[in-house]
Amino acid sequence: MGAVTIKFWEDLPLEALDRAQWEALCDGCGKCCLHKLEDEETGELFATNVACKLLDRKMGLCKDYKHRRAYVPECVRLTTRNVADIEWLPSTCAYRLRANGEKLPDWHYLVSGDREAVHRAGESTRGWTISEDDAGDLEHHMTDRRL
Repeated sequence: MGAVTIKFWEDLPLEALDRAQWEALCDGCGKCCLHKLEDEETGELFATNVACKLLDRKMGLCKDYKHRRAYVPECVRLTTRNVADIEWLPSTCAYRLRANGEKLPDWHYLVSGDREAVHRAGESTRGWTISEDDAGDLEHHMTDRRL
């Protein structure tokens, strides 16, 4: 009998993932690090092309992930307990998809084996975002891109 290969991103419930597996779910799109605007009356969220100052917009990763909350106190730490309740997570976010019992997209590196696939698929912040350090008023940076 051959060994059974477990694809943790498909076969294990989120609650069963260890820290490394949990972190590996992140596809490096960077879309969760984009600023959103909220309509005060309706609560509707609107995407912008403005990224957190710590986001490496080419790689889609935080420049100082371990210490990010020291620089950006409002940065949200995703956990198995809160991920299903965070409405602003990108529709393609692996954490959101898995919390909803959905499969990861074909371009996700865990599926494709290619870290660049997210960028080639146009599902990352590469090439169309600016840093909050350069943006000015967020209202001038609204986008109709699907996040």
